[in-house]
Amino acid sequence: MSKDIKIKIRNLHKAFGKKQVLNGVDLDLYKGESLVVIGGSGTGKSVLIKCIQGLLTPDAGSIEIDGVEIINEDTDLIESMHSKMGMLFQGGALFDSLKVWENVAFDLIQNRGMRRKEAKIVAIKVLRQVGLGSDIADLYPSELSGGMQKRVGLARAVITKPEIIFFDEPTTGLDPIMADVINDLIIESAKDLGATTLTITHDMASARKIADKIAMLYKGKIIWYGTVKELDKTDNPYVKQFIRGSSKGPIAVEK
Repeated sequence: MSKDIKIKIRNLHKAFGKKQVLNGVDLDLYKGESLVVIGGSGTGKSVLIKCIQGLLTPDAGSIEIDGVEIINEDTDLIESMHSKMGMLFQGGALFDSLKVWENVAFDLIQNRGMRRKEAKIVAIKVLRQVGLGSDIADLYPSELSGGMQKRVGLARAVITKPEIIFFDEPTTGLDPIMADVINDLIIESAKDLGATTLTITHDMASARKIADKIAMLYKGKIIWYGTVKELDKTDNPYVKQFIRGSSKGPIAVEK
């Protein structure tokens, strides 16, 4: 694995009104690496991803992708960075009014000018790569199970062969077996593309399986960073409480 830094984040801050969500995040994500960010609800995991994607503008700090600063840069630069990225959304975020293949090929048709006939062929090929047959291509998302919708979302995320893929709670709402299937597909897809991946999740089984490195976000800062093996040996009381799912510990349960 190359040790070149793909994404470099320094002293990142983001607030919404009086609520400070990110409060000095420092994080490095290396090329070809799978980083999983864990942390409770409302700790800023999704905000972190949106800042990296350029969907939110941080209040302060630096984000470099391939050595290029992206904060407060022009639209053309942000769009060129977007072309390097893929995203699997938490709820799938499929378009109900579009057929499965149209969902998968959306970026190819809308942003890359590919003809529909050609795009459908590519979409069916990628659907097969995530274990779905061509027979579902003309169905609508509402006709699919939750696990199948996740696979369609994954196909859409990888169809443009992105350099960076974001996974937002990829196993939420799935039974343990289907969650493991999705984990395997995430690993395979990233490996095939040589992609750098950033996953946010509450699912520790998923985190342990797909991560090269794990970082914990708490009160707007990265309070722990290391490998899965180091995770199991840590004395950090916040991390220990979170991975055990215990109500007792330094992390207060919000009422």
